Amino acid sequence: MPKPRIAIDGYNLALDQGTGVATYARNLSHRLGALGAEVGVLYGQRGSTGQDELLREVTLYDARPRAPSWLKRAFADAILGVKMTTYGAAAKRVPLTDRVIRQGLESRLPHADTLWNAPELFRTAVQSFGLKNRMGLVRLPERQDVMHWTYPLPLRAEGTKNIYTIHDLVPLRMPYATLDVKRRYLGTCRAIAMHADHIVTVSEASKRDIINLLGVPAEKISNTYQSVEIPDRLVRKPENLARAEVKGAFGLDWGEYWLFFGAIEPKKNVGRLIEAYLASGSTKPLVICGKQAWQMRQELGLIYEDDIRMMSEPGPIDGVQSLVRKLRDRVILLDYAPFRLLVSLIRGARAMLFPSLYEGFGLPALEAMLLGTPVMTSTTSSLPEVVGDAALTVDPYDTRAMAEAIQALDGDETLRLSLAAKGPVQAALFDGAHYEKRLTEMYARIGIALEPR
Repeated sequence: MPKPRIAIDGYNLALDQGTGVATYARNLSHRLGALGAEVGVLYGQRGSTGQDELLREVTLYDARPRAPSWLKRAFADAILGVKMTTYGAAAKRVPLTDRVIRQGLESRLPHADTLWNAPELFRTAVQSFGLKNRMGLVRLPERQDVMHWTYPLPLRAEGTKNIYTIHDLVPLRMPYATLDVKRRYLGTCRAIAMHADHIVTVSEASKRDIINLLGVPAEKISNTYQSVEIPDRLVRKPENLARAEVKGAFGLDWGEYWLFFGAIEPKKNVGRLIEAYLASGSTKPLVICGKQAWQMRQELGLIYEDDIRMMSEPGPIDGVQSLVRKLRDRVILLDYAPFRLLVSLIRGARAMLFPSLYEGFGLPALEAMLLGTPVMTSTTSSLPEVVGDAALTVDPYDTRAMAEAIQALDGDETLRLSLAAKGPVQAALFDGAHYEKRLTEMYARIGIALEPR
C-alpha cells in the first residue's frame, strides 16, 4: 500500500520562529513521518522560484532575503493576489540535498520528504482575503492526499482534502488582547468553517469555542491535543551540570527563584503576576523569560515606571530610590534563552508561574510538569483539563489568590514535592505515543489510514 501523502504549511516554520504554533507544526511533521506518511512542507518564503535549483534551495534558508522596493512589492502583490484567487499560486519544488548545511538547525526544522515554496504566499493570501473576502488557491507540483494547514490561513490546496488546525479563538474571545484585524480574522475563520473538510483543535475548551462562535458541527471537529516532547538528553542531563549552567549563565541558585517563560503579551497576564509576586513578600527573585511583544510596557509597568523614577534626584536612603533598587534586584528579565539552557532554567526553578488568561493548550505548563517542576497556573480556558490535579490552579484575575499560592509554594515543601511527582505522570498523557494515537483517529475520520506503532 502506498504511503499517504500529507502536506503541511510552513507558515510558522521559518527559522526565526519560536512560537508554540511552530512547535506544534514541527511535532506534527515528525509524528506524521513516524506514522508512515510521506510528508511535504509548503513554505511561503521570499525565495527564488526560477529554474536554478541550487538558488531555490539556498534562498529558502536565507535569513535576510533582500526585499523589493515598495513599488515593486505592491505591484507584485496585486498580480499575485489576482492569480491566487483566480487561478491559484503555483508552488515549486525545492531540492532537499546536503548542499545547504543544516547541522545545528535540527531542532527548528520539520521532518520533510518534500519541500515546496511559493514566494510571499501567506502574506499575500492574508492581504488578498482582506480585500476580496475570497480564499486563495495554491497548486502543488505533486498530488497530495490531504493538505493540513496548521494555522487558520485563508488558503486551500487544489485537488485534495483541506483540513485546518484552529488552536484557539483568542482574537474573538479576548479582542482587546491581540493585534489581529478582527474583521479579517473572523472572515477567515468563517470561510474555513464553511469550506474545510475537517477542523482540528488542541483542547476541549477550544472545541467548544469553535462550535459556539463559528457554528461548526461537533462531528466536523477533532481534538487531538498536542504532544509535549523535550529531548531526552536535556531531560536527563545530570543535575550537577544543569545547576552549573543555571549558576554560570544566569547567576541563579538552584531552587531559589520563580520562573515565568513565554511571550510577554496581554493574555499571558504578566502584569498581574508581578503584582502578586510583590504582594507575596517572597525574597526569591522572579525570572521572566520571554520575548517582549505587544503592550509589554503595560505588562511590565511596575518595573518600567520605577525605571523612570530612577531618573529623578536621589532621595533618602529608605525612600523611593531604595525601594526601586530592591524591586529591580527581585525581578529579572531575560529576553531569550537557548532551549538547552531554558530546560535547565525550568528544572532549577522553585516553581513555574503561568497564570495565563487564555490558552488553546498551554504547552509551557506541561513542559515544566514534564521536567518535574511544580506549576501554578490558571482555572481558565484549556489549562484545567491539561494540567489536571498536578498543578496549583488559581483565578488569574485575582492577584491576592495568586500571592497566596506563591506563599503556599514557597513555604510548603510537601506541596512542592507532591506537584513535582504528579507533573511527569500528567505530562505523560500528552507524550508522543498518545499524540500519534489521536492523530491516527483524526485522519481516519477523513479516510487517511496511518500506521500507529
